[in-house]
Amino acid sequence: MFSRWNWVACGFYLVLSICSPDASGGLVQSCGHIIPESPVLALGSNFTALCILNESCLDFGNIYASQIIWKIKNRLVPKEQYREINRTVSSVTFNDTSSLATPLTCNILADGQIEQNIYGITVTVGLPPEKPKNLSCVVHQKSRLTYVMTCTWNPGRHTFLDTEFKLRHSWPEEIFPDCIPKDVNNSCTISDIQFFVNTEIWVEAANALGKAESDPLVVDPVDIVKPLSPQNVSVSSGVLPTGLKLSWENWISDTVMTLKFNIRYRIAGDMNWMEVPSEDTASPRTSFSVQGLRPYTKYVFSIRCMKEDGVGYWSDWSEEKTGITTEDQPSKGPPIWRIIDASHSPASWTVHLMWKALKPFEANGVILQYEVTVRDKSSLSSPLKKYNVTSTNHTLQLPNGTYEVTVIARNSVGASPPSVLLIPASNSKAPVKNLRTVPKHDKLWVGWTAPNSYVLKYVIEWCLVSSSSDCIIEWQIALGDVQGIDLKGIKPFKCYLITVYPLYADGQGSGESVKAYLKQDRPSKGPTVQTKKVGKAEAVLTWNHLTVEEQNGFIRNYTILYKTIDGNETVVTVDPSKTEYTLSSLTSDTLYTVRMMASTDNGSRTGPDFTFTTQKFGKGEIEAIVVPVCLAFLLIVLLGVLFCFNKRDLIKKHIWPIVPDPSKSNIAQWSPQVPAKHNFNSKDQMYPEGSFTDVSVVEIEADDKKSFSEQDLKPFDLLKKEKSTSEGHSSGIGGSSCMSSPRQSVSDSDEGETTQNTSSTVQYSTVVLNGYRDQTPVQVFSRSESTQPLLDSEERSEDHAGGADSTAQRQQYFRQNGGQDETNTDRPCFERTKQITHANEGDLVGFVQLQISGQSSQPLGLGMEKNTQEAALSNVLQTCTEGQTVRPETVEENPLSVDEMPKSYLPQTVRQGGYMPQ
Repeated sequence: MFSRWNWVACGFYLVLSICSPDASGGLVQSCGHIIPESPVLALGSNFTALCILNESCLDFGNIYASQIIWKIKNRLVPKEQYREINRTVSSVTFNDTSSLATPLTCNILADGQIEQNIYGITVTVGLPPEKPKNLSCVVHQKSRLTYVMTCTWNPGRHTFLDTEFKLRHSWPEEIFPDCIPKDVNNSCTISDIQFFVNTEIWVEAANALGKAESDPLVVDPVDIVKPLSPQNVSVSSGVLPTGLKLSWENWISDTVMTLKFNIRYRIAGDMNWMEVPSEDTASPRTSFSVQGLRPYTKYVFSIRCMKEDGVGYWSDWSEEKTGITTEDQPSKGPPIWRIIDASHSPASWTVHLMWKALKPFEANGVILQYEVTVRDKSSLSSPLKKYNVTSTNHTLQLPNGTYEVTVIARNSVGASPPSVLLIPASNSKAPVKNLRTVPKHDKLWVGWTAPNSYVLKYVIEWCLVSSSSDCIIEWQIALGDVQGIDLKGIKPFKCYLITVYPLYADGQGSGESVKAYLKQDRPSKGPTVQTKKVGKAEAVLTWNHLTVEEQNGFIRNYTILYKTIDGNETVVTVDPSKTEYTLSSLTSDTLYTVRMMASTDNGSRTGPDFTFTTQKFGKGEIEAIVVPVCLAFLLIVLLGVLFCFNKRDLIKKHIWPIVPDPSKSNIAQWSPQVPAKHNFNSKDQMYPEGSFTDVSVVEIEADDKKSFSEQDLKPFDLLKKEKSTSEGHSSGIGGSSCMSSPRQSVSDSDEGETTQNTSSTVQYSTVVLNGYRDQTPVQVFSRSESTQPLLDSEERSEDHAGGADSTAQRQQYFRQNGGQDETNTDRPCFERTKQITHANEGDLVGFVQLQISGQSSQPLGLGMEKNTQEAALSNVLQTCTEGQTVRPETVEENPLSVDEMPKSYLPQTVRQGGYMPQ
C-alpha cells in the first residue's frame, strides 16, 4: 500500500496531468472522459453514460474503474446505478431522465481519502416538437390597393428546447420564401400575395429531437379578405320624424369584390344596440335610411361590411356617428294624481294636482305647456275652468264635490291625448287586499291582491318617513291588470310609507298603506331609560321611542336588563309599542343598574346604563307608623284639654289670679264719709277686755340663730312650715302690718331667696281677733278683696267734698300709728308693734298682717285656723327681723295717744258701735 506521501504525490500528478496545457495551447490528455459528450435527451427516456480512464493514469497512480463515483450537480448518484465494465470503464444508468440535472461528473476516490474530478458533461433534457394545428390565414386591407396575409397556428406543447417555426407557402409550380416569425412562435405575416390563385400554406417546426409539419391550407387569398370599414359616415334627418338617413364610402374596388353591409344603432345614453335586418343591406350600396325610430330622439350609428357572398371576414365597425329625429306630437298624456287637503275647512278642499313629465319617447319633442281643465260633475251648469301651466303641478281651491280633471301636454307640433283624473266626493270604493313588500336587490317590490271589481289602474304612493321633515310624496301609475310593481330609487336602512289606491271608472277606492325597508340594519343607538317612580319593591321605567332615522329597521322588541351590583342580570322582553314598564320583586334599599336594548331583524343596540335605588319603606308603611303616633298624640292633647277644662278653676287660681278691678272696689262702702273719732288714749276703748292678751315679743338676732336653744326656736320653725302650707290658700293678703313703708319682702325659705318686690303694693290686711280660748269675739271684721292700690278718686273723694278739714280727717282715718312720723320708715316693726299692743304673755291672741304681692288668694274669714295665724305671724317676724335684732319684750298696756298710733294704710277693723282705726 502506498504511504501517505505516495498518495500526495499521486494527487499532485493527477492535477498536473489534467490542468497542464500542452504546446499547442489545448489541454493535456486527461485521465479519462465521458461518452456521450453533452447529449440532448428526451424527457422521461433511459440514459447510460460511460466514464473511461486513460492507461497512463493507471500506470502512475494505480487508479482503477472500481474507484469511480458519479455525481449529478454535486449530488452523489446511488452506487446501485453503477456498473464496472472493466478495470478502466465504469457506467451509470438513469431509468427516467426527468430527475437528471446538469452537470453529470465522473470522479475518482483514491484510497477512500482523496476525491478527484475526472470529467463532466452537460445534459439537456426536452421534448420533440408537436405538429402545429389550427392554421388559419386572413388577408387584411391596409389601403385601397394594399393587402397583407397574416397566418396563425397552435404551436403545441412546450419542448424545453430551442424550436424553430417556419411559415411556408407555394403555388403549384412555385415555392415562395419562408416566413420566419419574430418574437413569437404562432404567427407570421406575408406581404406579397396574389388574388384569384390557390395557394398552399403550411407550418414547419424543428428542434434537436426532431421536426414536425402542420396540415397544408389551400386557399385563394381573395376569399379570406377582411376589408376596411366604410369611411366618411354621415347621418341626416329624414322626411318622417321616425327615420334617419346614413351615407358612407367604400374603400375596396368593385373589381376586386362586391360588399354587403351591417348597420347598428342605439339611443344615446343606452348601451343596448339594435341592428337593421341583414337582408335589407345585403346588396352593394353607399347609403341607407333607417326607419321606425322615435321622434325627437338622439341616435348613434355604426356600419361594417364584408364580401357579398359571405366568404371572408366582416370589417371592423366604422366610427360612431349621431343624429336626432325630428319632433312629433306627444304620443300620450301625462300621468296625473292629486293630494287633497281638507284640514282647513270641511266644506272646501285644497287640491294639489301633480303630473309626471313625459318621457322623451312619449313627449316626441319639447313640451311647451300643459293645459289643465277642471269640470264640476255635481253641477252640470258649472263652467269649465281652464289653466295653462308650465310646471308639473297646480293647486286648486274647490268646494267639496266630485270633479273631473283633464291635463294635455303640448309641444311645437301638437297636443297629446288628454289624461283624465276623477276626484270623487269620497273614496267609497273597495280597496286593494293583502298589500305587501319584498326587497329584491336594489329594488323594492310592492304587491297586492286586486279587488273584485274591475280596476282601470292603480296609483302607488310612497314617501320617505322622517321625524324632522314632512313626507315628500312620490307616485307611480300601474295598469289595472298588474298586481305588483318594482319601486326604484329606494334607499337602504330608510323607512318608506307605501300606499296603493285602485282607480275605477266611476270612482276611487280607499288607500291601503304599509311601511317597508329595502334593507334593515341594527339601530344606530339604544333607548335611554329613566325611572318614573321608584318604590320599595318596584320601579316604573320609562323611555322614548327611537326616531325613524335611528331605528334603521322595524323594532321587533325592547329588552330590559337590570341587576344589582353583585347580582345576576335579569332580562325582560317588552313589546315595541310600550314606553313604560314596571319592574317588580325588587329588593328594598338596593342600588340597581338598568339598561335597555332595541332589536331589529338585523341586530340590536344597547343604550346607556342607568342606576336607581329602591326605597327603604313601602307605600303606606311610614303612614302606618306616623298616623297612630299622631293620633295618640292628639288623644293625649285632647285628654289634657278635657282635664284642664274640668280643673279650670284650680288652674286659673294658680296661673291667672283674680285681680279685682280697683274701680269697682267696695272700700267706699265700708268707710264712712267722716270716720268716727276714737279716743285712742284709752286702752279700754281701743281694745276691750278679752280682745287681746299681752304679747310677748322676743328679740332674735337673725345672724346668730345658734345662741338660742332648739326649744326656743321650735315655735318659729313651726310657724314657717305652716306659712309655707298656707301660702297656697291665702287670699293674696300677705306681708306684715309693719309694712308702712315700701320694701321688699324676704321669703321664709331656708335659702333666704328674695321674693317679689312690694314697693308698689298697698297693704290691705284684715286683723282677725279670736276670742280667748274659743270665746266669741265682740269685734266685727271686714276686708277688701282688692290687691291693687286705691285710685286717687277713691282715696281722696272726701278731699273734693270736705276741703281741708276732711283731708285731715281722711289722713288720720287711714293712719294706724299716729305718733310715728311718716318719714321714719326705718323704724323696727317690733318697736312699732309694742307701742300699740297690750297683751299678757300667757294669753297671746293671734293676729295676722298679710302682705299682698300681686298674687290671688282665698279670703280669710272669722274662722281661720290657728295654724294659719301662726304662719302669718311667722311671716311677720321674719320680714320684720331682716337685718335687725329682735329682743324679747312685754308689751305694756299703756294707752297711746292719737299721735303715737302707728301709721298704716291697711283696711280698718270696725268695733261694735263704730269704726276704729288700728
